[in-house]
Amino acid sequence: MIHLESIEKVYRTEKIETLALSSIHLDVQEGEFISVMGPSGCGKSTLLNVIGLLDAPTQGTVTLNGQPITSYEDRHIARLRNEQVGFIFQTFHLISDLSVADNVEIPLLYRRGLSGSERRRMALEALDRVGLTSRVHHFPGQLSGGQQQRVAVARAIVGKPRILLADEPTGNLDSAMGDEIMGILENLNKNEKTTVVMVTHDPRLAERTGRIVRLFDGRQVN
Repeated sequence: MIHLESIEKVYRTEKIETLALSSIHLDVQEGEFISVMGPSGCGKSTLLNVIGLLDAPTQGTVTLNGQPITSYEDRHIARLRNEQVGFIFQTFHLISDLSVADNVEIPLLYRRGLSGSERRRMALEALDRVGLTSRVHHFPGQLSGGQQQRVAVARAIVGKPRILLADEPTGNLDSAMGDEIMGILENLNKNEKTTVVMVTHDPRLAERTGRIVRLFDGRQVN
């Protein structure tokens, strides 16, 4: 499903050049659940951004479903990202003055041909999948951290993406809430065949995934 070939990512400013990724070769099969581990600053989030088409590599090729992304126009890439990729971040990135349901609907606003009632139905279905139907009309500030992260998961899966990218999804949660979020990801992977790539510092959670990819100083070490 995902193929990275000779990926290099360099960030440049007027005075500094930072090599974030170097010589990355990675294949992710459909339905896999893999974790990415490594010390802070080793390029884990950059790798996730490249896989999720949020950031283009300086060198190398990203192939999605057999098609090199470099052959696509920016507009096509944005549509692919919206329709096939869901993102979960360590910080929940919820909009405080929107209700839970309205937050979950946000990715659907960029889907052509969906009516308001269809968006709401899909949002309610996603919230049901994460066990939050009783919090539909609440606002983020009225929820616990674990509940806010479940809203973020619902927002990520509302469009039924084939690929789910999670960047330290349990990093701001206690162990019990972290296990709850991990259980949701495992359920999506097992029962809905969603491909999951998760960045984590927690070896206990990483061991629950099918494969661990380790990075060090921007390079893959396994």
